Amino acid sequence: MKTIRFNSSDISPSKIVCIGRNYVEHIHELNNEIPSSMVVFNKPNSAITDTLRFISPDTRYEGEICFLIMGGTIAGIGFGLDLTKADIQNHLKVKGLPWERAKGFDGSAVLGDFVPLTAPLESLRMTLHINGILTQEATYELMIYKPLEMIEEIKTFMSFEDGDIIMSGTPKGVNTYNIGDTFLGRIYSETQLLLESQWITKS
Repeated sequence: MKTIRFNSSDISPSKIVCIGRNYVEHIHELNNEIPSSMVVFNKPNSAITDTLRFISPDTRYEGEICFLIMGGTIAGIGFGLDLTKADIQNHLKVKGLPWERAKGFDGSAVLGDFVPLTAPLESLRMTLHINGILTQEATYELMIYKPLEMIEEIKTFMSFEDGDIIMSGTPKGVNTYNIGDTFLGRIYSETQLLLESQWITKS
């Protein structure tokens, strides 16, 4: 089982529960419709990695605030990249088929270290810099569905195991990337830096 690092310990999530289309400007960016209900899909444990690799020319990065679940509630926070094979996803969407081939492949959940969440959820903000340039930024207020809403909705049809992760959706600014690109993801409580994760894209 693949692991993530939380509070100096290794934890094996049974799954990653992902929230899609959770920022209005990102929905418009990809010419999607605003959903009438929460979009939820899963990535398996085998998708987890701490290494960012170049997958294909059409693969997009999506920076996200990630929440670690313990005892059915949020225990920790981390920064993650949801990698998406865009051409395959677009084909699947047109056909009305599931997204696993585009979203759940090995290495598609690039996760940094997690830390205990002690700041108010309402204060959270994330940024993603690529090669020193700000490419994504989002705040709690911009989320269509807030973290506690995500948990309650997911619990209506799926159980959480300790160590499971919620990827809370990506803001506008997704794009493809190249070998050698440097990614720096940060999460803040207002102006206070809570954590940062850095990756250099490998072949």
